[in-house]
Amino acid sequence: MTLTKPAFPAPDHDHDRCAADALQHAEGVCARRAQKFTPIRRQVLQALLSSHRPLGAYEVIDELAKSMPRPAPITVYRALDFLMENGLVHRIESRNAYLACAHDHDAAAMVAFLICERCGSVGEIPAAPVAQSLNAAARATGFVPKLSVVEITGVCTHCQAAG
Repeated sequence: MTLTKPAFPAPDHDHDRCAADALQHAEGVCARRAQKFTPIRRQVLQALLSSHRPLGAYEVIDELAKSMPRPAPITVYRALDFLMENGLVHRIESRNAYLACAHDHDAAAMVAFLICERCGSVGEIPAAPVAQSLNAAARATGFVPKLSVVEITGVCTHCQAAG
Protein backbone atom coordinates (compact mmCIF):
# COMPACT_ATOMS: atom_id res chain seq x y z
CA MET A 1 0.00 0.00 0.00
CA THR A 2 1.30 3.41 -0.90
CA LEU A 3 0.01 6.32 1.10
CA THR A 4 -0.70 9.26 -1.16
CA LYS A 5 -2.26 11.24 1.67
CA PRO A 6 -1.05 11.97 5.19
CA ALA A 7 -2.39 9.66 7.91
CA PHE A 8 -4.51 12.54 9.26
CA PRO A 9 -5.87 15.23 6.94
CA ALA A 10 -5.28 18.82 7.95
CA PRO A 11 -8.21 20.37 9.83
CA ASP A 12 -8.70 22.87 7.00
CA HIS A 13 -8.54 20.34 4.14
CA ASP A 14 -11.23 20.38 1.45
CA HIS A 15 -13.47 17.70 2.96
CA ASP A 16 -16.02 17.84 0.13
CA ARG A 17 -13.24 17.09 -2.37
CA CYS A 18 -11.86 14.40 -0.04
CA ALA A 19 -15.28 12.66 0.14
CA ALA A 20 -15.84 13.02 -3.62
CA ASP A 21 -12.42 11.47 -4.33
CA ALA A 22 -13.20 8.58 -1.96
CA LEU A 23 -16.53 7.93 -3.69
CA GLN A 24 -14.83 8.03 -7.09
CA HIS A 25 -12.23 5.58 -5.77
CA ALA A 26 -15.02 3.27 -4.54
CA GLU A 27 -16.76 3.42 -7.92
CA GLY A 28 -13.50 2.46 -9.62
CA VAL A 29 -12.82 -0.42 -7.23
CA CYS A 30 -16.32 -1.80 -7.74
CA ALA A 31 -16.11 -1.41 -11.53
CA ARG A 32 -12.72 -3.20 -11.69
CA ARG A 33 -14.07 -6.05 -9.55
CA ALA A 34 -17.42 -6.21 -11.37
CA GLN A 35 -19.19 -5.46 -8.08
CA LYS A 36 -22.41 -3.48 -7.80
CA PHE A 37 -22.03 -0.18 -5.97
CA THR A 38 -25.72 0.01 -5.06
CA PRO A 39 -27.39 3.16 -3.74
CA ILE A 40 -27.45 1.86 -0.14
CA ARG A 41 -23.76 0.91 -0.30
CA ARG A 42 -22.98 4.40 -1.61
CA GLN A 43 -25.10 6.02 1.11
CA VAL A 44 -23.42 3.99 3.88
CA LEU A 45 -20.00 4.96 2.53
CA GLN A 46 -21.09 8.60 2.31
CA ALA A 47 -22.23 8.47 5.95
CA LEU A 48 -18.81 7.16 6.95
CA LEU A 49 -17.15 9.84 4.85
CA SER A 50 -19.02 12.56 6.75
CA SER A 51 -15.96 12.82 9.04
CA HIS A 52 -12.61 11.16 9.60
CA ARG A 53 -13.92 9.48 12.72
CA PRO A 54 -15.15 5.91 12.98
CA LEU A 55 -18.89 5.42 13.31
CA GLY A 56 -20.78 2.53 14.85
CA ALA A 57 -23.43 0.83 12.71
CA TYR A 58 -26.24 2.58 14.58
CA GLU A 59 -24.49 5.94 14.13
CA VAL A 60 -24.44 5.18 10.40
CA ILE A 61 -28.17 4.46 10.58
CA ASP A 62 -28.74 7.76 12.40
CA GLU A 63 -26.72 9.62 9.76
CA LEU A 64 -28.71 8.00 6.94
CA ALA A 65 -32.01 8.73 8.69
CA LYS A 66 -31.30 12.45 8.28
CA SER A 67 -31.89 12.21 4.52
CA MET A 68 -33.96 9.06 3.94
CA PRO A 69 -36.32 6.70 5.74
CA ARG A 70 -34.48 4.95 8.57
CA PRO A 71 -32.89 1.80 7.10
CA ALA A 72 -33.08 -1.56 8.84
CA PRO A 73 -29.90 -2.52 10.73
CA ILE A 74 -29.43 -5.67 8.61
CA THR A 75 -29.38 -3.50 5.47
CA VAL A 76 -26.60 -1.34 6.90
CA TYR A 77 -24.63 -4.34 8.20
CA ARG A 78 -24.81 -5.99 4.76
CA ALA A 79 -23.57 -2.80 3.12
CA LEU A 80 -20.75 -2.54 5.68
CA ASP A 81 -19.76 -6.17 5.00
CA PHE A 82 -19.62 -5.48 1.27
CA LEU A 83 -17.57 -2.32 1.78
CA MET A 84 -15.14 -4.15 4.10
CA GLU A 85 -14.76 -7.07 1.68
CA ASN A 86 -13.76 -4.59 -1.02
CA GLY A 87 -11.28 -2.66 1.13
CA LEU A 88 -13.42 0.48 1.21
CA VAL A 89 -14.13 0.38 4.94
CA HIS A 90 -12.17 -0.85 7.95
CA ARG A 91 -13.55 -2.05 11.26
CA ILE A 92 -11.93 -0.42 14.27
CA GLU A 93 -12.12 -3.30 16.73
CA SER A 94 -11.52 -1.34 19.93
CA ARG A 95 -14.33 1.08 19.08
CA ASN A 96 -16.72 -1.43 17.48
CA ALA A 97 -16.95 1.08 14.66
CA TYR A 98 -16.23 1.50 10.97
CA LEU A 99 -13.98 3.88 9.06
CA ALA A 100 -14.10 4.77 5.37
CA CYS A 101 -10.88 4.09 3.48
CA ALA A 102 -9.77 5.61 0.20
CA HIS A 103 -6.36 3.90 0.05
CA ASP A 104 -5.75 1.46 -2.75
CA HIS A 105 -5.63 -1.87 -0.96
CA ASP A 106 -7.91 -4.82 -0.37
CA ALA A 107 -9.49 -6.06 2.83
CA ALA A 108 -6.53 -8.38 3.52
CA ALA A 109 -3.96 -5.54 3.57
CA MET A 110 -2.20 -5.17 6.89
CA VAL A 111 -2.55 -1.68 8.30
CA ALA A 112 -2.23 -0.07 11.71
CA PHE A 113 -4.80 2.40 12.90
CA LEU A 114 -3.68 5.56 14.66
CA ILE A 115 -6.50 6.65 16.98
CA CYS A 116 -6.36 10.19 18.39
CA GLU A 117 -7.53 10.23 22.00
CA ARG A 118 -8.42 13.93 21.80
CA CYS A 119 -10.35 14.47 18.57
CA GLY A 120 -11.33 10.88 17.78
CA SER A 121 -9.88 10.95 14.26
CA VAL A 122 -8.35 7.76 12.94
CA GLY A 123 -5.50 7.50 10.47
CA GLU A 124 -3.92 4.45 8.94
CA ILE A 125 -0.40 3.44 8.07
CA PRO A 126 1.06 0.33 6.41
CA ALA A 127 1.82 -2.32 9.01
CA ALA A 128 2.73 -5.46 7.08
CA PRO A 129 6.14 -5.97 8.78
CA VAL A 130 4.64 -5.54 12.27
CA ALA A 131 1.68 -7.83 11.61
CA GLN A 132 3.91 -10.43 9.95
CA SER A 133 6.23 -10.44 13.00
CA LEU A 134 3.28 -10.84 15.37
CA ASN A 135 1.83 -13.64 13.26
CA ALA A 136 5.21 -15.41 13.10
CA ALA A 137 5.59 -15.16 16.90
CA ALA A 138 2.09 -16.58 17.34
CA ARG A 139 2.77 -19.44 14.91
CA ALA A 140 6.00 -20.24 16.76
CA THR A 141 3.88 -21.13 19.80
CA GLY A 142 1.65 -23.40 17.73
CA PHE A 143 -1.12 -20.83 17.53
CA VAL A 144 -2.74 -20.29 14.12
CA PRO A 145 -3.52 -16.57 13.75
CA LYS A 146 -6.59 -15.61 11.80
CA LEU A 147 -6.68 -11.83 12.02
CA SER A 148 -4.12 -9.22 13.03
CA VAL A 149 -5.40 -5.79 13.98
CA VAL A 150 -2.96 -3.15 15.15
CA GLU A 151 -4.50 -0.11 16.85
CA ILE A 152 -2.33 2.58 18.37
CA THR A 153 -3.85 5.29 20.54
CA GLY A 154 -2.21 8.63 21.10
CA VAL A 155 -2.48 12.25 20.00
CA CYS A 156 -2.48 13.32 16.34
CA THR A 157 -0.20 16.07 15.07
CA HIS A 158 -3.12 18.50 14.70
CA CYS A 159 -4.19 18.12 18.35
CA GLN A 160 -0.57 18.38 19.47
CA ALA A 161 -0.21 21.64 17.55
CA ALA A 162 -3.47 22.95 19.06
CA GLY A 163 -2.05 22.39 22.54
